[in-house]
Amino acid sequence: MDFPALYVKETRAISRAKGSLLIAESIPGIKFNEIVDVQLSNGEVKSGQAIDISEEATVIQVFGGVSEVDLIRSKIRCKGETLKLPVSIDILGRIFNGMGEPMDGGPAVIPEDYLDINGEPINPAARQPPAEFIETGISAIDGLNALVRGQKLPIFSGSGLPHNRIAAQIIRQATVKGKTEKFALVFGAIGVSYDDASFFMRDIERTGALERTVAFINTASDPVIERISTPRLALTAAEYLAWKRNMHVLVILTDMTNYCEALRELSSMREEIPSRRGYPGYMYTDLATMYERAGRIFGKEGSVTIMPILTMPDDDITHPIPDLTGYITEGQIVLSRTLERKGIYPPIDVFLSLSRMMKEGIGPGKTREDHNNAFMQSYAAYAEGCYLREISTIIGAEALGERDKIYLTNADEFERKFISQGEFEKRKVEDTLDIAWGLFSALPEEDLKLISEELIKRYLPKYRMFKT
Repeated sequence: MDFPALYVKETRAISRAKGSLLIAESIPGIKFNEIVDVQLSNGEVKSGQAIDISEEATVIQVFGGVSEVDLIRSKIRCKGETLKLPVSIDILGRIFNGMGEPMDGGPAVIPEDYLDINGEPINPAARQPPAEFIETGISAIDGLNALVRGQKLPIFSGSGLPHNRIAAQIIRQATVKGKTEKFALVFGAIGVSYDDASFFMRDIERTGALERTVAFINTASDPVIERISTPRLALTAAEYLAWKRNMHVLVILTDMTNYCEALRELSSMREEIPSRRGYPGYMYTDLATMYERAGRIFGKEGSVTIMPILTMPDDDITHPIPDLTGYITEGQIVLSRTLERKGIYPPIDVFLSLSRMMKEGIGPGKTREDHNNAFMQSYAAYAEGCYLREISTIIGAEALGERDKIYLTNADEFERKFISQGEFEKRKVEDTLDIAWGLFSALPEEDLKLISEELIKRYLPKYRMFKT
């Protein structure tokens, strides 16, 4: 196969092959992340990417890997461009692989444009602060850790916990509250099993969410390099829909731990000096280049909101992956193995979870006027109940006073009625707040110190019944 004239640089001097990496002599003028074609001695041509450039050598990552390479007769030729995603409005309702190629049996997308998957940084001065509520239909998120347009809010999970089911539920239920604005979902599956991939696709198709969804699926058997490109492809699609099509886009990426493992594997193959637990020292910067693509821009109607999901190795929240993610993002939703053992779904740990943008996205005109007060009072009552639960394991519940027993019971009811809900149960935020007020009615009214008397008279069930 002969290369067309558009190729600008070529070399035959491949000195070494290591797995899917080819180490060649330095190629003058080649750019970092530039796409190349590798022509093997048998005539087969594979795509690759320049992942390391120096005066001594150029390192090429071959997509799909190579089983064996004839170092003398193989050629590397450069295209002079980075990996780009063809985009148009027709990407909605489509499923692609980790290279941006259709895998749903449909035709190739007729592109309106080609966008660099690395994106373009948002000017900090042009960023509009996130301030609008996204309703997920899950009480433990909407009521206590509200998601706001333009926010990046990860889900920290553990092996065996139902993070995939929660992600699928958010995909089904997420809406922009009270408005008819265009809303889309972009889903990126990174290094997932075939079972997980088919679960997501069946769920998206069955519930009719596919028509507003763009999915990128990279399975565990796919090449490692595709783990690196999959989240960037997803974010590029989201940016196109947000900035070019004025849509509000929610991006769900699972599992970012697989992405970081791929990053570590490639770093090891390149013989880089490892940092914490063998991960490359630039992992923080690498993650930030993706997470910071979330946001809103002054003068643009659309927005990009990111919910990355990551499984914490050994449930260790201090592990480098969740640790660095927590520094970049605006909070986290943490899943609890203790609640999961109790049969509570979704098992969201109230005390470890946090949404730093919550106060900007709730309140009058956004959710309801009592939202912030109900959130604080729920948190305080549940905290006291959990503290008394620990005390009761030592001295016994019988030794507690009557007031303490009320709070102990209230903590159990909070888990059973507020946190726990059906996998296919979509709650409006008003329903979530009404559940909280129902729980407050079992507490002494004089203990509701975080709520104004006006709101108590308006929303406490006994006063509402009296008005009726």
